[in-house]
Amino acid sequence: MALRFVGVDPDTDLEHCPTVWADEQSGELVIQGWKASPDLRAACEANTPAKGPIPDSEEVIRIPARMVPMIREACDAVERSAFQ
Repeated sequence: MALRFVGVDPDTDLEHCPTVWADEQSGELVIQGWKASPDLRAACEANTPAKGPIPDSEEVIRIPARMVPMIREACDAVERSAFQ
């Protein structure tokens, strides 16, 4: 696994904070965020036609908009690795 740390939400306590990595080997983003509330999870399920419930092996997470630049950087890293 070739994880590349991209960033941590700068407005958190640095112990319980959203974080973004790029797995340049698998071409995937790895994101740590705040776990969604049951209400948000249900809303996501309700707003995805014909998809069904979110499996127990998956989770809905929240990350703040201020982390968009970090996510873009991670996307760029993963995209570059796909063409190497």
